[in-house]
Amino acid sequence: MPLADRRAFLKAGTIAAAASSLPSVLNAQVGGSDEIKIALVGCGGRGSGAAAQSLAVPGTRLVAMADAFGDNLEGAYNQLKGQFGERVDVPQERRFSGFEAYKQAIDAADVVLLCTPPGFRPAHFEYAVQQGKHVFMEKPVAVDGPGIRKVIEAAKVADQKKLKVVCGLQRRYQNSYLETLKKIKEGAIGDFVSSQVYWVSGGVWVRDRKDGMSEMEYQMRNWYYFNWICGDHICEQHVHNLDVSNWFKDGQHPVKAVGMGGRTKRVGKNYGEIYDHFYVEYTYADGTVMNSQSRHWDNVWSRVSETISGTEGNAYPGMIKDRKGKIIWRFTGQDNNPYDTEHVVLYDHIRSDTPINNAYYTAESTLTAILGRMACYTGQEVTWDQALNSKIDTMPPKLAWDADPGPKPGADGMYPCPIPGAGGVA
Repeated sequence: MPLADRRAFLKAGTIAAAASSLPSVLNAQVGGSDEIKIALVGCGGRGSGAAAQSLAVPGTRLVAMADAFGDNLEGAYNQLKGQFGERVDVPQERRFSGFEAYKQAIDAADVVLLCTPPGFRPAHFEYAVQQGKHVFMEKPVAVDGPGIRKVIEAAKVADQKKLKVVCGLQRRYQNSYLETLKKIKEGAIGDFVSSQVYWVSGGVWVRDRKDGMSEMEYQMRNWYYFNWICGDHICEQHVHNLDVSNWFKDGQHPVKAVGMGGRTKRVGKNYGEIYDHFYVEYTYADGTVMNSQSRHWDNVWSRVSETISGTEGNAYPGMIKDRKGKIIWRFTGQDNNPYDTEHVVLYDHIRSDTPINNAYYTAESTLTAILGRMACYTGQEVTWDQALNSKIDTMPPKLAWDADPGPKPGADGMYPCPIPGAGGVA
């Protein structure tokens, strides 16, 4: 059957085993010391969470922090210091703010946590690998084709340097998903027919423009609503569900996509240039299809999950039904917190010097999201190669508080959003 890839299955089993316990070699040395020094780059909520999860692993110490905004950094520092005390060893001289702050923080540590908005991820990952650092980086890892290409090249260098890289697609570290995949590989649903993946929810925070803000600062503060930083919510959020389909499809990726989208509810000056809904039909190389829905509407039906359909039944996270809808298997084990587990796995691999590099599959799932966005924005069928080789680089040529970030509001304060049929897919 198409999903019966023994190597992938054995790899999944290895992850499950690692997830079941704390590192077994905590006394191994890293850089001549028993202690692993951590730098946090990106001090928002996800960054603070990732730092806490790393500090929950014995033998780690936070020694440097960086964020574009000093107030974000100080808030995260105070929170983590209150929680972990002396293990947060970040004096003022190792707290760095500004667009170039990431370099100073990375230089100070053994492991870096890359948790900024995703538009910055390719450059930060590239620098961390150049400096010989192990990496945890959040998903998605880029917002455009040039960024994906940079991440893939950096991943190759990380392999050459024997660096360990774990990424924040945490479902891959969750017991219920791993056991569901195991049952599928044993033939529980037959051959893969299609997948349906969803992130349909009420949306996220909005940050208002304040008096005196430059356009760059406003877009940085309200980063979720600008493509050069976020990649739209199909990329920033829905990448999780798209990744599950690729993963359960033997690590394959779609070869083309068509779709539609727009904005109908979250329309206003505070919502930047992104869509509030997408529907994408992705096609894999063998002709099977993934149907994708992502949406930011409140007070309507919502779902954040995945369904894998086979010739003999359907699989859901932790459950399998036959073609008549009867439950034939349910996960009854103890589920874990995969956000914790992914950090346990990272430090276990560092201390045992065991290879791990999640950057490749995370880049592929990120590009899957970018491919879908391009199809919806243009109204065209877009191929994988077109998305990967796109010359559209969304990053502003200069990063400074007085620089031009690119998108601009009209006279009414509204940012224009893409119109299908109005442009190509270069």
